[in-house]
Amino acid sequence: MKTVETVTGPILVEQLGKTLIHEHFVFGYPGYQGDVTLGAFNEEEALETAIGVARQMMSYGIQTVVDPTPNECGRNPLFLKKVSEATGLQIICATGYYYEGEGASPYFKLRAGLGTAEEDIYEMFLKEITEGIAGTGIKPGIIKLASSKDEMTKYEKMFFRAAAKVHQETGIVLLTHTQEGTMGPEQARYLIELGVDPSKIIIGHMCGNTNPDYHKEVLDLGVRIGFDRFGVQVLVGAPFDDQRVTTLLSLLEDGYEDQILLSHDCIIVWLGRPPVMNEQVAQIMGNWHPAHIFENILPALREKGVTERQLDKMLGINATALFAGSPVRV
Repeated sequence: MKTVETVTGPILVEQLGKTLIHEHFVFGYPGYQGDVTLGAFNEEEALETAIGVARQMMSYGIQTVVDPTPNECGRNPLFLKKVSEATGLQIICATGYYYEGEGASPYFKLRAGLGTAEEDIYEMFLKEITEGIAGTGIKPGIIKLASSKDEMTKYEKMFFRAAAKVHQETGIVLLTHTQEGTMGPEQARYLIELGVDPSKIIIGHMCGNTNPDYHKEVLDLGVRIGFDRFGVQVLVGAPFDDQRVTTLLSLLEDGYEDQILLSHDCIIVWLGRPPVMNEQVAQIMGNWHPAHIFENILPALREKGVTERQLDKMLGINATALFAGSPVRV
């Protein structure tokens, strides 16, 4: 019986149900820790907000959310456990680090200078996966990896290598961040070369690229991909949703429905002071919320002939297959 860790303990992969593969209940860019005077974390208010959003997700039938917040970006497994216990929503958290440009790179760069970084990362991943995070007993269900726009840096590759080694020992799923939809093929090939089972890989934020051939190059390696930024219209160069839908329809027409998972990459609670958007940006980003797929994207896909079975795959069945390690046909 195959299981996956949630913040309240392991469940059978068949119990995942309808799943959003990439959402953040709390997130902060490294440096938020230094803005505590004006950006203090109010857990009571944050919980009220997060619980409300969790219930909203559940009203659309969502049973599981994967929260791939990196370790240095405010990952808070105890907070997620409180949200899960209050609502019944199953939440899977991560161990992992963000890409070099927006992560907390000085720490492991220092350790790299001491010659211990890669082994340190490996030990961190393995300890959290097998024993739990920081004494909480809560175990991550994925490793989060990330690369920069148009390159995988030497720093980032340390995490990929350590993750591959831990994956071979534990079978854990690897979920990635591609910056502006670049480096998807390179990420997938590198992990597979390192011995990772392609059926346990999901390359994230691929919907930042609108070229179907780029997607097929990744999909034909036997991995899964995330169309997981619906609603993000202007950040990091992501395309508008109509372009995402057009690209997605092309891939479905070509038979890739078993390898695609949907989500928003929403941030429910910002750590530090939340970003203030001007009126124009706020209007453009008005659909960046966890109901957007259900209220706007699914109706648009249905109008284009996408079947309920295909939608069920992209919002659940494919997640179950990912965590079960079920191979895809390529």
